[in-house]
Amino acid sequence: MYPYYCTRIIVPVFIISLMKKIGLISDTHNFLDDRVFEHFKYCDEVWHAGDFGSMDIAERIQKQKPLKGVYGNVDGNDIRAVYPETLKWVCEDVKIVMTHIGGYPPKYNPSIIKELKTDPPQLFISGHFHILKVMFDKELSCLHINPGAAGKQGWHIMRTIVRFEIDGPQIRNCEVIELGKRNAVI
Repeated sequence: MYPYYCTRIIVPVFIISLMKKIGLISDTHNFLDDRVFEHFKYCDEVWHAGDFGSMDIAERIQKQKPLKGVYGNVDGNDIRAVYPETLKWVCEDVKIVMTHIGGYPPKYNPSIIKELKTDPPQLFISGHFHILKVMFDKELSCLHINPGAAGKQGWHIMRTIVRFEIDGPQIRNCEVIELGKRNAVI
């Protein structure tokens, strides 16, 4: 008989977080403040909720970070050929719907309301109104974010973007970043 030796082996366990840091922008209308890249420096992806204004804006963002986007009402055929009107995907464990003209709780655009009620996402993103909104829809159990407008065209006073994290099923650490007044000289 061979003697039995019991050896205790300690195996380190590393928990790898797949958390995503997201930079959210909309309504650039062919103007992209270079400070956006500084604010999104540690983001894993940038999401654009429409009204790029030109393909140049999309290309500038893509050179810095992976980009997901939808076209807006001012975007031409070049952008519409690359970006859809509505984009649906899952990031981490969060189901997302993004469209440009989507409205907000409970005043959703008629073109998207059926989809939101039939298969509610956990995160609904829209742009168009140039009004920053981060609000929870209790009826759909869905967070709605409109990052406001980052461009200089429109009636908004302050140019804004949003940064947040998605970690598993959680959306957290949402930050609103002001880029300055719309009519300020940069």
